[in-house]
Amino acid sequence: MKVFKFGGASVNSVERIQNLAGIVKLYEKESLVIIISAMGKTTNGLEKVVDAFYADNKDEALQLFEVVKHYHINISKYLLVTRFNECLAQLTDFFTEAEWLLHDKPVREFDYYYDQVVCVGELLSTCIISHYLNESNINNEWLDVRDLIRTDNNFRDAGIDWVVTEERIKGKMTDERQIFITQGFIGSTDDNESTTLGREGSDYTAAIFANILDAENLSIWKDVEGVMNADPKLFPDAQLISELNFTEVIEMAYYGAQVIHPKTIKPLQNKAIPLHVKCFLDPSLPGTIIHKKNIKHLPPIIVIKQNQALLHLKSQDFSFVGEDPMRKWYQRNGLS
Repeated sequence: MKVFKFGGASVNSVERIQNLAGIVKLYEKESLVIIISAMGKTTNGLEKVVDAFYADNKDEALQLFEVVKHYHINISKYLLVTRFNECLAQLTDFFTEAEWLLHDKPVREFDYYYDQVVCVGELLSTCIISHYLNESNINNEWLDVRDLIRTDNNFRDAGIDWVVTEERIKGKMTDERQIFITQGFIGSTDDNESTTLGREGSDYTAAIFANILDAENLSIWKDVEGVMNADPKLFPDAQLISELNFTEVIEMAYYGAQVIHPKTIKPLQNKAIPLHVKCFLDPSLPGTIIHKKNIKHLPPIIVIKQNQALLHLKSQDFSFVGEDPMRKWYQRNGLS
């Protein structure tokens, strides 16, 4: 079993979805779980819908949602021939799910409505892509990840119930040369309310599946050659790093490098599952492999953090650094 994750940039046009199909075709005789994000800037568009709805601008919210609807319907029209009507019926169910809520008045916290609306983006993208792959003779099964990933009700940054999630994923997926398409970033509570998993949620979703299924590896497909030692937009001579250790990646992320979020790394590190960062624009490129092996002779890592302010604090009462004042401070704070 292999796990693939495709981000929004890799599915933001008809051409890129066709490119995704070409990549999957290379692996169609293997068992695959494919995690897909919302298309392009869909999440941003849905966030505007939520903002308008929560500000009690129902008409504006519905108008903004119409933009999202037409975008996805047009994409499916260009992609699909024989399966368009079937796809449109499924899309309409997801549209209705959001519109039913948008016709109401907000009576709960913002984060709750955010999750109920924003999750639609992943459902729409995976629906269209699943139908397109099937029409292209790449047989796959579409799954609603909300039936698989169980979370708490900490909306917008939900925690995973690993016991229930493992039971459901293992009960649904087997290593029988089958391709599954499902969503990143989202899950659901015991009450079947949609939740989102916070920053880099789609990568994290892919790592959850890889961990539970003891995957051979996880491949995250990006629009870059692999992990670089610096931002190539700022440093034209940035170098590709062909191999990295899990710990090195966590450290890079900690210091601000735009690589893989540490919460994605941990489920893989726990089971020593390799992570491949691959380029969806050119699948033949080797990319970067991240694993548990120690790597030597890495190039310097350059991280630029702009608009930062450096504060230097200095005590004018240097007696405070003596042992007695420090001891009393610890005692007052119950730390002795």
